[in-house]
Amino acid sequence: MSEIAQSLALAGELVAAGDAKLAEIVWLSLKVSLSATALSCVLGMPLGALLAVGRFPGRHSLIVLFNGLMGLPPVVVGLLVYLLLSRAGPLGQFGLLFTPAAMIIAQTVLITPIIAALTRQVIEDEWREYREQLRSLGASRMRAGRTLLWNARFSLTTAGLAGFGRAVAEVGAVMIVGGNIDGVTRVMTTTIALETSKGDLPLALALGAILVAVVLVINTGAFILRQWAERRWG
Repeated sequence: MSEIAQSLALAGELVAAGDAKLAEIVWLSLKVSLSATALSCVLGMPLGALLAVGRFPGRHSLIVLFNGLMGLPPVVVGLLVYLLLSRAGPLGQFGLLFTPAAMIIAQTVLITPIIAALTRQVIEDEWREYREQLRSLGASRMRAGRTLLWNARFSLTTAGLAGFGRAVAEVGAVMIVGGNIDGVTRVMTTTIALETSKGDLPLALALGAILVAVVLVINTGAFILRQWAERRWG
């Protein structure tokens, strides 16, 4: 018990002192996960809107597929991206394997289905409510999709936050494609796994506390922003 208390005390000292190694790991984690979330929103939200308002062959199959891909195992994503980026793979010539770019690609592949599926549900609800009004205005389905995305922008923050939460907490995929290289691709989750296996509990606990704090701060900030925006613009 005293060993755990000592580890917690040392973890607190690392955080309070602003340890350089700790800061580097946290910064890389945020850069990778926020970049992947932004890319996934750009890809997944229009796709989700298309699935919500579009009517085309195979639509229902795609909805089922994206719902299923929400539970895609991270290690499978990591393996597929590894094969794509390895020297023998089709994208091997770009030398992206074991770089932060590879980690962003893996996280983007992992969370885009989540954001697309959640967006589809939100926009589908909006479409049911405003369909007749939009049709009376002569809006095409594509224009209706864009309008509904803007109208539901505050609700869609939940989809973005869900994607970010999955990305920043992910271990398997980034471990495979990033290699967990010290000072290059080592992020919070992979460092926690490594340091725990080595018995370096203070660093693992410090990073664990920061990871939880980051998620709480971003979610709280998004909630406050949403409340303010809804009061201002309705």
